[in-house]
Amino acid sequence: MEFLKGHGTQNDFVLLPDPAARLDLTPARVAALCDRQRGIGADGVLRVVRAADFGVESAGEWFMDYRNADGSIAEMCGNGVRVFVRYLVDAGLAAGPEFVIGTRAGDRPVVVREDGTVTVQMGPATITGSSVTMVGEQSFSGVAVDVGNPHLVSFTEDDVAGLDLRDQPAFDGDFFPEGVNLEFVNALGEGHLRMRVYERGVGETRACGTGTVAVVAAAQHLAGLESAESVVDIPGGRVVVTVAPGESTLTGPAEIVARGELDEAWWAANG
Repeated sequence: MEFLKGHGTQNDFVLLPDPAARLDLTPARVAALCDRQRGIGADGVLRVVRAADFGVESAGEWFMDYRNADGSIAEMCGNGVRVFVRYLVDAGLAAGPEFVIGTRAGDRPVVVREDGTVTVQMGPATITGSSVTMVGEQSFSGVAVDVGNPHLVSFTEDDVAGLDLRDQPAFDGDFFPEGVNLEFVNALGEGHLRMRVYERGVGETRACGTGTVAVVAAAQHLAGLESAESVVDIPGGRVVVTVAPGESTLTGPAEIVARGELDEAWWAANG
């Protein structure tokens, strides 16, 4: 069984080519694949499947079946889409430079740039209210943003590099019944933000694509602007985000780093 390993700004994924949707991808198998001691190790799994064979409607041929590291199903992953696109182009499964990827958050048009970066049309970023999160004993007010998945964006004057994000920060489960991605942000200047993120179902990651869109949308909202463009620095690198009424884009790198074969006995034992 073929697998590949890739990353977008060090948000890393195991890719499973499964065009006909034949794999029995259980939560246990996803969690085992993503475990960095007993599996390959990753922040999530990207199953590469034809939309028609997966039983979903999409204007694109390919559907990104994305799973969090704990095995749970997720709606969307901006960094994951870029890695997914890089695989399709490298494998000759999509001609490019422009095509459409299906996701649980809807179709996502993409553009593969000559410099190797990928731009993803991320859809609308919607402000849904405000809430609070706690890191240890420290409280952070935040702006709630929906980017096809839920986010809470907290701006702080304290250097986000000093936050201890080893444990799950507390949040309002009534406001976010399905969980939430938590972003902590420093404004570094006009059009320049720095972010760390604790991802739902994963923990702290080196980057979160939908999270970078959420922080720019929150900054736009707080500044009272109609549209915004920002460089966003994350521990894994740098991306560029634009947000406008009803739409947003994410541009950043994507890289395939390895490929191999999963042991069939291991796969069966972790079902």
